[in-house]
Amino acid sequence: MKTPKAAAGHLRAIVRSLHLKYWPDLSESEIGATTGISPGAVKPHPARGSAGTHVLYDDNRTGTGIAFPPASSRAVLTGHLPHNGPMATVLAFHAHPDDEVLMTGGTLARAAAEGHRVVIAVATDHMDAGAHTESPRLAELRASAAVLGVHRVVHLGYAASGHGPVLYPDPPGRTRFARADTQEAAERLAALLREEDADLLLSYDANGGYGHRDHVKVHQVGRRAAELAGTPRLLEATMPRETIARAMRLVRALRIPFRYDPDALRTAYSPRSAITHTLGVRRFARQKQAALAAHRSQVAGTGRLAPVMRTLVRLPAPLFGLLLGREWFAEVPVRPAHRPHPAGLRSE
Repeated sequence: MKTPKAAAGHLRAIVRSLHLKYWPDLSESEIGATTGISPGAVKPHPARGSAGTHVLYDDNRTGTGIAFPPASSRAVLTGHLPHNGPMATVLAFHAHPDDEVLMTGGTLARAAAEGHRVVIAVATDHMDAGAHTESPRLAELRASAAVLGVHRVVHLGYAASGHGPVLYPDPPGRTRFARADTQEAAERLAALLREEDADLLLSYDANGGYGHRDHVKVHQVGRRAAELAGTPRLLEATMPRETIARAMRLVRALRIPFRYDPDALRTAYSPRSAITHTLGVRRFARQKQAALAAHRSQVAGTGRLAPVMRTLVRLPAPLFGLLLGREWFAEVPVRPAHRPHPAGLRSE
């Protein structure tokens, strides 16, 4: 029976061979010499590693995907898309710059590639400066959005609230998002939903993912805004918490320096049974990875997620797609306040 140390070493060899497998200029003998396994085992090792990774991430095999067919009566906005046919509008509401990639990057890239209008609304710019100071994080968000094919980025004007026991005073001229009046914030978002005549709003689950106070607020504001605007569909981005638990075991085995609270993960995100849609986005892995790399301050920073982000942006795109090639959502019924549910949007 392998010791935990030996098992971790074996897993690292498998992952390294998976990594090297995707570099076409390396022969099997070179990969074997690099990883310390025999050349004849080069193919079986990636195969077993790939199968194991699929088991790790393929939690919702019986779930449904999301289709973004054109809305039947959507008018075209000249200059935003390369064709003149009808389209739907997808608005993704996020707490901070970089959340758009980690939670919905592949979904947004897919929707844009299929010819739909894609808009990102971010609640905060993750900066403590005053209301008239431009945040570098917003510039990074715009660069990320451009990679994903997003047509418009809007900042709702709030300041980030931080993650920890202390909620600091508001910066000059702005309100921290966690302190914002939910109705007032929802009206700001609803105004944007109406302006864009959005067919679909992407928001966060009730736990705000891992429980960040700004993410929980996105959930509350998103639900209320969908009601106020009469947005036909609301999908809340999430992950199966069972998958998260297994992913953290992999992080520990690979000795990636990522700080997290094991107890908090037991109630983070959503149980697999609550997830209604699983979207395969592996073919958009390069875009998603490049969009993540656009958040340079976070990738090169000292935050607790920075080591993971650095690891992700350095992976070969096929391996990145294998690890982050699915995005999950839970659909929430919306009480239409102003307009009927369009027949154009449907689930696969």
